[in-house]
Amino acid sequence: MSTEIILAEEFASHRPRMFGLAYRMLGSAQEAEDAVQDAYLRWSGARRADIERPAAWLAKTVTHLCLNRLTSARARREEYVGTWLPEPVVTSGGALGPLESAEQRDAVSMALLVVLERLTPTERAVYVLREAFAYGHREIAGVLDTSEANSRQLYRRAARAVAEGRARFEPEPRVRREFVETFLAAARDGDVAGLEKLLAADVTWWGDGGGKVSAARRPVLGREKVVRFLVGGMRTFGAAMDFSYAEVNGAPAVLARVEGTLVGTASFELSEDGAVTGVRAVVNPDKLAFAERQLASA
Repeated sequence: MSTEIILAEEFASHRPRMFGLAYRMLGSAQEAEDAVQDAYLRWSGARRADIERPAAWLAKTVTHLCLNRLTSARARREEYVGTWLPEPVVTSGGALGPLESAEQRDAVSMALLVVLERLTPTERAVYVLREAFAYGHREIAGVLDTSEANSRQLYRRAARAVAEGRARFEPEPRVRREFVETFLAAARDGDVAGLEKLLAADVTWWGDGGGKVSAARRPVLGREKVVRFLVGGMRTFGAAMDFSYAEVNGAPAVLARVEGTLVGTASFELSEDGAVTGVRAVVNPDKLAFAERQLASA
């Protein structure tokens, strides 16, 4: 077996973990794939003597590639049309690693990824490495070429900033699916009373169309406005769409297709009493390409 094939196979064994790291850093599946591919190019061109521990070497390489990308990504997001949301990833197949606990699901939730956008790139790196990958501060210091003390300080700042985003109710998978199906049936039927029972009074709907397709440019706030928005949207577009349940970013979600093509995802956040507190809908076609590929290969 050639050295090139051996290197490719070794890298492939680390690829899922590196993709999970890059996605959490960037909030974009496409950019995460690009970062992992760039890491492979560096991996294949590096001297073996310089790579004492492959997993650590790759984590450092991917993290720094993501830090470089975050600067330009933030500039683009400042000019983004409407609400920016992370690219949805179908997580039931393990694309972002094991999501067996509420904490693990929360670590890839749309809500948390949006909150991470408020951190500096370095704070985000420390938080992701610590929370999602259980790195110690000595390891993080090595990845970021900083001190353990600075790593701890960065983590404390990041943890304070995201503390509010971690309180999320996690019903059993069967209950989550039944809830989404009940919600979808009420929306399809234009059942205003049924929808009002399912939505919290202060529910918020975020829509990301990127200026490319019709979507709410600003968050829709409050039960009455969200119900009106949903009923109107289903009346206009619902007849042409096929809907199905999925787990997206660790949360219960609806997939919308038109003639087999994925045209939107909507992820739900639930309160302890089972009411919808937030819905994040992604309909920007550029952001659905990764999920579309996932579904096609499932």
